[in-house]
Parts: sequence; structure tokens; C-alpha cells
Amino acid sequence: MGNYIPNIDEEQKEMLNSLGMSSFDELYKDVPEKLMKNETFSIPDGKSEQEVLSFMKKIAEKNKVYDDIFRGAGAYNHFIPAMVNNVISKENFQTAYTPYQAEVSQGVLQNIFEYQTMICELTGMEASNAGVYDGASAAAEAVNMIRTKKKNKILVSETSPKSTIDVIKTYAFGNGVEVEIVPQKDYLTDIEKLKGMLEKDVCGIFLQSPNYYGSIENVEEIANLVHEAGGKVILGVNPMTLGLLKTPRELGADIATGDAQPLGLPMYFGGPYAGFMATTSKDLRKLPGRIVGETHDKYGNRAFVLTLQAREQHIRREKASSNICSNEALCCLAVAVYLSEVGKKGLKKVAINSMSNAHYLASELEKIGFNVENKSEFFHEFVTSSDKDTKLIDKKLSDNSILGGLPLDENRILWCCTEMNSKEDIDKLISVLKED
Repeated sequence: MGNYIPNIDEEQKEMLNSLGMSSFDELYKDVPEKLMKNETFSIPDGKSEQEVLSFMKKIAEKNKVYDDIFRGAGAYNHFIPAMVNNVISKENFQTAYTPYQAEVSQGVLQNIFEYQTMICELTGMEASNAGVYDGASAAAEAVNMIRTKKKNKILVSETSPKSTIDVIKTYAFGNGVEVEIVPQKDYLTDIEKLKGMLEKDVCGIFLQSPNYYGSIENVEEIANLVHEAGGKVILGVNPMTLGLLKTPRELGADIATGDAQPLGLPMYFGGPYAGFMATTSKDLRKLPGRIVGETHDKYGNRAFVLTLQAREQHIRREKASSNICSNEALCCLAVAVYLSEVGKKGLKKVAINSMSNAHYLASELEKIGFNVENKSEFFHEFVTSSDKDTKLIDKKLSDNSILGGLPLDENRILWCCTEMNSKEDIDKLISVLKED
């Protein structure tokens, strides 16, 4: 394997001399001694490509591959058409990075523009950015969009994913924003408690629907209450539901966010994914990151430009509302290819099949003694409780090559179905659970 250090010893010495230093120790003199690692690193010799491949295969053998997956909680097992990987595997896409001489990279810009357009069509919004790192960072960035000096408190529903709540809190800590959690009741945002929390300093609310427990929130009622109090609504959504349910705009949301993972991105090992953000034209200039626009060149041909680019990386740090300067371009391309391939009818069919399978699983689990905890309608995830130990259930299913739902505690499990879970798969799961 080659040496990837980009400069030679003589060049390193020249750079140190220009700083008035004779060694790297001087360069790091301000670093506390206890943080320095002074002993020599024991780095083994490099291996050949064949040896590396063999080594990686041995590591991969430690993974457990399941025949059936009934777990979601933020990462979902959907079918990905071969077209998606075929397109994004092209070298000119895989090697592309955020364009700094943007208009030269017309292919990358068109890819982002098409992605933005599709996100707007899905969410019912008028403007989308080029994507951010994941759904949690999209939610936190949206909070930055609606906070003001006078309204510096954000309400966050307890039914949101804990990871999203944690990221919002992290951003809020750095920005001096106060986060207040709206309690949940029966796996839904407690609207009565919310009414008493809508004070003058509240800039808005973040909630997710379907929420972490799979329940579909009463977004319209919540949006009306928040708007009457002078706040804005950030709605986190699973984009797969938008082939079937009302759009965030129709529900009264001001900003729609979410993770695009269900749309053509494998679950991998937790990423990389892509977070999407969309809003109305009224708040277009508050969207963080990059936005690609369409125009025409001097010959009248269709062309693409990086719009509103004099943003975070071009202004003084203390004036920036975000530090997002890049985007998940390759992941967003996968989303655009997936949506182009399945189309509107296909997306609706995937959503219907996922929802139908989940309701069939719920009814079958009830027949063998599980209680479905969701009192309201749910999409493709739901919670059950029983007197059975969830760890034992999880192990029993795993022994039969089934990844069961996510254990929430000793008695509750969060189940999930997608179009990948056939009736036969569900019947097999039930059969295993029936066994003594």
C-alpha cells in the first residue's frame, strides 16, 4: 500500500522553519503533557490487497445475518432496486465532493436539484436544501431556524426518538436555547400538558409523526395550538409515510424534517444516511447549508447554480445560524434514483404493504397473548406488552434467524414491518413464539 502523507520530510521542515520552530514538539507545546502520547507507536507493516480482503472476510464472519427483520426504531429494511446501486456506484459520482467552483459541476448540481424537487413534492413544501447529515441533525438545524432573541425556548415532544432529542439538546446548549420536554400520554404527545406550556418565550415545537412508538400524532390540532400562541411547528416524518398520509404542509407544519434512509439507503451499521429539510418560501433564506437553483446560460440552455451560497462558510462565525457547509450528496443521489425508480404509485404501494403487514402482525401477536399498547392509529411500528421476558423472546427469535422487535424494557417490545415482511415471514415468527 502506498504512503498517503502528502508532504516529504524536507517540506515539513520548511513549514516548521517558516513558523520559527525546529520540531513538531514545539508545534504542540501548548497541549497539556498528560494528553501527549510520547511512546513510539507500534505500527505493523502494510498488507497486500489479497491479505486485507482475507482479513476483512474473517471479521465479517462475526456478523449475524438474519433471514427476517422485524426491527425499525429509526432504520428500516426496505427493498432497494438494483438501479440505485448501479447509478451511485459510477466513479464520477462516488468521487464527487461538495463543489467549490460549483457551476463547473453541472451533473452534481442537477442531482441535488432533482433531489430537492422530490423532497418538496413529498412534503408539500416550497423549498428544500441539499440535505444534511441525518434526521436528528435536520431537527436540530430546524430549531435554529425558528428561534429568536425574544423566543428562545423550544418544546420537544417526549414521543420523539431519544437520539433526536439528545442532538437537539446538544445544539441548544451551544446556542443558549432552552429545551422543554412535552410529556407523552398513551404514546402520544399530551396535548393538555402542551396547552399549559405555550408561553410567550416559546418559539415552537418539534414533534415526530409517526412518532418513535409508531403512533400517528394529532398534528393538526397541535399545529393550531402552537400557531395561535405565535410559535412554529417542526414536524419530523418518515418519508415513506408520505406516499400514503397527508403531507407536513397539509398538517400545518412550518418545517418538515426527517431521515431519508428508507428511500433507497441500506441500514448499513447506522449510516451514512441523509437528513432532509423543507419549508415554505417564507423561510427559504433561513434554510441551512446549500441550495441548488435552476436557471439558463447565455445560450438559453437549462443550467444549475449554487443559490444562497454566501452563508455559513462565508460570514463571521458569530453571525452564522448553522455550521453545516456540506451535504450528503451521494446519499441524496441514491434517494433521487430510488424515488425516480419506484414512482408515486410504487411509493404508495410500499407504504400500504408496510402498514398492512404491521397490522397483520399486531393482530397475530394479540392472539398469542401480547397486548398492543398503541391506542391510536399506527403506521408500520407499534408497541406490545406481555408477561414474557423480552430478552428471552429476542434470543429465541434470534436462534431462529429472526431479528425481533426492539426490547424497550422487560415487558415491552417495539415491532416494525415493511414490505419485506411477507405473510409467511410473520406466520413463522408467530410459530416460533408459540413454541415452549
